[in-house]
Amino acid sequence: MSTAAASASAPPAPASPALPSPAKRLAITITVMAGTLMQVLDSTIANVALPHMQASLGATQESIAWVLTSYIIAVAIATPVTGWMESRFGRRELFVASVVGFTLASAACGLAPTLETMVAARVLQGVFGAFIGPLTQAIMLDSYPREKHAQALTIWGMGVMIAPIMGPVLGGWLTDQWNWRWVFFINVPFGIVTTIASWLLLSSSRLEKTRLDITGFILISLFLVGLQLVLDRGTHLDWFDSREIVIEAALAVAALWMYVIHSATTARPLIPLALFRDRNFLIANLFMFVASGVSIAGSALTAPMLQTLLGYDAYGAGILVAPRGLAMMVSMLATSFVTKYVDGRVVIAIGLVLVAVSQMMMSGFDLEMGSRPIIFAALIQGLGLGMFVLPLNLLAFATLAPYLRTEGAALYSLSRNMGSSIAISILSALLARNTQVSHSDLAAHVSASSLPFLTPGTLERFGQQGHDILRMVDAEVNRQALMIAYIDDYWLMGWAVAVLLPFVVLMRGVGRKAGDPPPPMME
Repeated sequence: MSTAAASASAPPAPASPALPSPAKRLAITITVMAGTLMQVLDSTIANVALPHMQASLGATQESIAWVLTSYIIAVAIATPVTGWMESRFGRRELFVASVVGFTLASAACGLAPTLETMVAARVLQGVFGAFIGPLTQAIMLDSYPREKHAQALTIWGMGVMIAPIMGPVLGGWLTDQWNWRWVFFINVPFGIVTTIASWLLLSSSRLEKTRLDITGFILISLFLVGLQLVLDRGTHLDWFDSREIVIEAALAVAALWMYVIHSATTARPLIPLALFRDRNFLIANLFMFVASGVSIAGSALTAPMLQTLLGYDAYGAGILVAPRGLAMMVSMLATSFVTKYVDGRVVIAIGLVLVAVSQMMMSGFDLEMGSRPIIFAALIQGLGLGMFVLPLNLLAFATLAPYLRTEGAALYSLSRNMGSSIAISILSALLARNTQVSHSDLAAHVSASSLPFLTPGTLERFGQQGHDILRMVDAEVNRQALMIAYIDDYWLMGWAVAVLLPFVVLMRGVGRKAGDPPPPMME
């Protein structure tokens, strides 16, 4: 079995680990969960602060998306080497180093004077943050007796759910009370406390050293970076009319092709080929790829829309998107009981329908609406996502051979991160393009026949006020065009989810027997 891929579930523990006392176990749980909360929080906390960052860093609406995608892609690239890093340096040492690195990178984000510096700091955040989630799971499982492993993973899963809920609200409050830089500075005191407590509480443990498929890792990294560059820079450089985009696309295609050949000819590839022969697992990865894209990209779109077009401050925008996370938490708790009696495929299908319906509701947003449609759509989407995630995890891993679960968890996590990153890039590009198209269409209807006061003679009589009137008209056209572009994105996301529904019937239903270990919980 290849153990090079990172584990999003618990890596193998050292032989016969000594369990801590209940008091120490509680302290360890609080400490490592603080690290996980800090890391997961940063995937959403910056969303509501994006408009403020854009103005401060002199970025465009398209380029500011790099603040989100650079973090996600860094996590995706670094995740596969978690297990290898742990076997080389030890679990406590790697966890502490990850928290220290993440804390320093957070401080660098808060101090960043330019967009380029911010993106570089976010990449470092992602690299160090990629190790924290899998290591936390391993530490939790090693700290609890086997009969309480489900309880340990439930605590971990609840923490991962709470963080995205807290992110937009906390980010909005910090931005309004101080400024957007405190969205990152807030990590520093928590990082320092977590570092000290982790070093004192955790035991040093090291797994048997494993071999890393370095060729496979390099090729996968080149593919991910090349693809991300194409998606993020294509809009600015007019896509394949640019030599740079052609080179980056060629790099991505060549790296992927070489990885496929390498995996087919090497004895121990980074991602075992047996994973691709499991139908449930493949379909679950497709679902996770699309659903995570809709969830994360939707959040990244909605918070700036609420501030830019509807006049909410950062804190108000965070409050309006928080119901989605609360509904998701309630839905996940209810689903954990429902799936004992109802086929998981039925629950997944209902969840997908609710998510698709919520996106179609959002495609009906307008510039004059109040907060009620926003909250209602968020609640529906949260309920759908909560119903979708738990049974999908169960069906994805229930048919996998036990020796494939570690590598399967890593690929599952990669699908989630890549879905988020690619969706943000594509939807940001479409937002920019559709804004231009809609502006052109709307401007064609702004004429002297439709608005008589816009005749040159009339405007000249008003002098400077005439020029101000023209600017106001253009600003309103821009505002309407941007709203149409957001609506187009929501409509596209709704159909992307709806297209997944037929694939549910291709999955094999499985029952969970008493005593079976819980499925891996994904970050």
